[in-house]
Amino acid sequence: MSPFTLTRTLPGDATAAALRSDVLRGLATRPRELPPKWFYDARGSELFDRITRLPAYYPTRAEAEILTTRAAEVAAATGARTLVELGSGSSEKTRHLLRALTGLRAYVPVDVSESALRRAGETILAGHPGLEVHALVADFGHGLLLPATPGPRLLAFLGGTIGNLQPRERAAFLHSARALLEPGDALLLGTDLVKDPGTLVAAYDDPEGVTAAFNKNVLSVLNRELGAGFDPADFDHVARWDPAHEWIEMRLRARHAHTVKIPAVDLAVSFDAGEEMRTEVSAKFRREGVTAELAEAGLEMSHWWTDHAGRFALSLSGPASPPGPAAG
Repeated sequence: MSPFTLTRTLPGDATAAALRSDVLRGLATRPRELPPKWFYDARGSELFDRITRLPAYYPTRAEAEILTTRAAEVAAATGARTLVELGSGSSEKTRHLLRALTGLRAYVPVDVSESALRRAGETILAGHPGLEVHALVADFGHGLLLPATPGPRLLAFLGGTIGNLQPRERAAFLHSARALLEPGDALLLGTDLVKDPGTLVAAYDDPEGVTAAFNKNVLSVLNRELGAGFDPADFDHVARWDPAHEWIEMRLRARHAHTVKIPAVDLAVSFDAGEEMRTEVSAKFRREGVTAELAEAGLEMSHWWTDHAGRFALSLSGPASPPGPAAG
C-alpha cells in the first residue's frame, strides 16, 4: 500500500454550491450573516497564520503549550494506532502528537482543501516515513466515513474550532464524532476558555489591523467566486464580546448606505448605514459546560489539561459506558 492515499468524498462542485447556498441564506434576509469557513482562501489562510503570531492572539500558543507538555500523557492514555484530525489544514499542531504516539500506524487528515492535504502529507511523511497517511477531502460537518485503519483511534479536533459552531451545530457535531468512535477510541478536543473580556476582544481586534483584513477577506472571496461588487473599504471590522452567550462575534459594519449586487446568485443586498453583518462566532467555554455537552452526546471526559495561565484547554473523552442493569 502506498504511504500516501487521498480520497475525495466531496463532489467537485460542492464548495461552490455551498458558498452560493450560504450567501442566499445569510444575505437575502436580515440580520445578515455568513459562516466563517469562507475566510479561508489562500490569502485568508495566510492572514490567519499572521494572526496566530500576533502578541494578543493567545489561543494558538496556549494550545501548542499543552500539546508540547501533555502529548506523552495523551499517548499513554489512548495507545492510539490511528490519529484522525478534523480540519487538519497544515497539520502543524498535530506534529506534537505524531512524535508522542510511538505506536501510531496511520494518520488520517480531513480537510476540504486537497492542496493543503497534499502539502501536509508530504511534510508528515518526510518526518515519519513508516506512517501511512490516508487523507480525506471531506466536510466533517456533513457526515464522514473513515477508512479502515487499526485501532484504537484518536479523533482530534483542535484549535478551538468547535467554538465557531452554534450550540445546535456543536451538539450535532459531537453526536457525529461519537458515532465514529468504537470502544477504546477517544476524542481530543481543543476549547478556548472564558476569561476577561479585554483579553478576548484584543485577540480579535489587533491594532495592526491583521484581523480586520482577515474579516474583510470574505468580501474578496464573494467578489472572486460570485462576481459580487463588495468594496472592503465600505465596511469596518467589529469584534464584540457577548456575555449572555459567552462568545466573541466578528462583524462587518457598513460605513454608509449602499447596495451590493451578487450576480452569480441573482441577489442585490442593500445595507443601511451602520448595519452589521456577522461573519464569525467564537464561543468560549468552561469545564463544566464542556463536560455537559460531551455527556449529552454520549461521551465521558477522562482528562482535562490547560496551559499554565488557564486560557485554553484540551479534553480527552471516550464513549460513555452504558448504564448497568437496574437492581432487582
